[in-house]
Amino acid sequence: MFFSKIKFILLFILFSITSIGYSQELSTSSKKAKKAFESGEVAYKMEDLDAAETYFLESLEHDPGFFEAYILLGELYEQQKKDSNAVYAYKKAISINSEIYPPAYFFLANIEYRNGWYEGAKMHYTSYLDYEGASKEGKANARKNLLNCDFALEAIQHPVPFKPINLGEKVNTPLNEYFPCLTADNQTLLFTRLLLDNNSFTGRQEDFFISGKSDENWAEALNIGSPINTVYNEGAPSLSADGNTLIFTACESLNGYGENRTGLGRCDLFKSERYGAYWSTPENIGRPVNSRYWESQPSLSADGYSMYFVSNRNDNYDIYVSYLGNNNEWSDPEMLNDNINTSGYEGSVFIHPDNQTLYFSSDGHIGMGGMDIFLSRRDSNGDWGPAKNLGFPINTHKDENSILITADGHLALFASDREAGFGGLDLYSFELYPEARPQFVTYLKGIVFDKETKKKLSATFELTELKTDKIATKSKSNPKTGGFLVCLPTDRNYALTVSKEGYLFYSENFSLSGSNTTTDPFLKDIPLQKIKAGEKVILKNIFFETDQYDLKNESLTELSKLLTFLNNNPGIKIEISGHTDNVGTPEYNKELSRNRAKSVNDYLVKQGIDQLRLIYKGCGEAQAIDDNSTEEGRAENRRTEFKIIE
Repeated sequence: MFFSKIKFILLFILFSITSIGYSQELSTSSKKAKKAFESGEVAYKMEDLDAAETYFLESLEHDPGFFEAYILLGELYEQQKKDSNAVYAYKKAISINSEIYPPAYFFLANIEYRNGWYEGAKMHYTSYLDYEGASKEGKANARKNLLNCDFALEAIQHPVPFKPINLGEKVNTPLNEYFPCLTADNQTLLFTRLLLDNNSFTGRQEDFFISGKSDENWAEALNIGSPINTVYNEGAPSLSADGNTLIFTACESLNGYGENRTGLGRCDLFKSERYGAYWSTPENIGRPVNSRYWESQPSLSADGYSMYFVSNRNDNYDIYVSYLGNNNEWSDPEMLNDNINTSGYEGSVFIHPDNQTLYFSSDGHIGMGGMDIFLSRRDSNGDWGPAKNLGFPINTHKDENSILITADGHLALFASDREAGFGGLDLYSFELYPEARPQFVTYLKGIVFDKETKKKLSATFELTELKTDKIATKSKSNPKTGGFLVCLPTDRNYALTVSKEGYLFYSENFSLSGSNTTTDPFLKDIPLQKIKAGEKVILKNIFFETDQYDLKNESLTELSKLLTFLNNNPGIKIEISGHTDNVGTPEYNKELSRNRAKSVNDYLVKQGIDQLRLIYKGCGEAQAIDDNSTEEGRAENRRTEFKIIE
């Protein structure tokens, strides 16, 4: 492997020397230098690098102007990863005669480039491009790297704020910790740890560890255990916003999870669900997401309807997205546009809970060299916009990847092997500067339970954007704990409906328009009432203009939920009642409330509900549920309800 490149270099040099009129085979006339050089060639061919280095240095002692000795010494130092020495050797060769072997400029520039020595790299790439015999591939590489050098030099002059903080000894160890994922409330951290394992073929294997917040500090990380972790590798996890769904990568298909672990290709995506403290046996997500190719590094959106991942199914490592349909099946993966994917490598994709901001790593976009972290924002047409480099010193000449941004957008987590850590790769956090932050996202968190028995319930959540009547999030509360967590991107208005068979649905409204400066969460436990006569539901997403009784378009979401409820329970008869505050005369308020109740009644009848199942009435201000002396209280009193009659 080593000698093939040397042979090419020597053939090129000998041809060049002959073509420019030299009579001797090598550029030295010293017999001792030639002899040492030839011994160095033999040692290098035998991959005895130490001996080769000794011989090449000896030849230079006999002739300090020996061009070929410096060239091969530079190549040898590259193999030994002694980049500073390699740069010195190549520079010496060029200073002796820059015309004998112009590709030395390219080798020299590449070393400087990968070490972040951008000024020298820029100068030597430029010199290489002046060489008429430069290869087409070499020129293309040099031009791209020149653009990166210009970007890097500018970025270094204008650094972005960056103060990484180690997550501490409860999370990090002398082993490698990487690929973090986090629930939307920042209370549960799951990550990959590379363990030493004598039973493994490689002596190492990856497992997942999990940690929870304790007094703002991370508790001791624990192995997530069976059935997820096995004797094989588990890596690159994605945790749902509520922490109840885990999607991850597994690459071995030899009975790790029995039949469920069977893979379709090199690496596949698997899914596990959490029930209380336990996880289900992982199952292969299957086709069309998984294929005979490599699928890895998934990122599940907060609404659970889209999943981003990396695949090489198109002869390149690119980012794809698949959508969850009404049949609970994933769609054919779609490759993201060329604002994201390039001819280079794209990976470590992360879709933020705002569902509008994508973070990923790439060596194909203009950057600092190697893998840089970028972000892209979705535009009004739903397309991903131009990639934005996160800047220096977040990005450097080294590879940066696997970044995670908290739901509130203020904090980023990443893995690094920087000094002063606990050893290997450690997990760090840093405050993300404002220009790189996603849209503000808050969340609703609580427990669903039976109002009478207090039993924890698994119920379905639907969060609908009122302006568009489109479902923003659909999820379920945990069947063991009743716990739920629903992300709420701010600057929008939402209708929340919580439903379970045999129970009345629960209605809530979140008006977050203009609320883009706070991310305070909503903490609310939700009691569900069993369907029986006398029980009431306040329809919090029925809207009218002031002093009007025509239904606003934003009411359609709630009305459709009520319609579905009645269709699913054909034996139910309800009373629809309208209520007002105490502003205005009692007579006026009663008439207004009656007309509003009638508007709801008429909508349902128009949609096919038998009028015999419906009663409507106006109660005016007579049945206040809050204090009419405050605006907040009056808003609560202005409402529409329905009650089970039979």
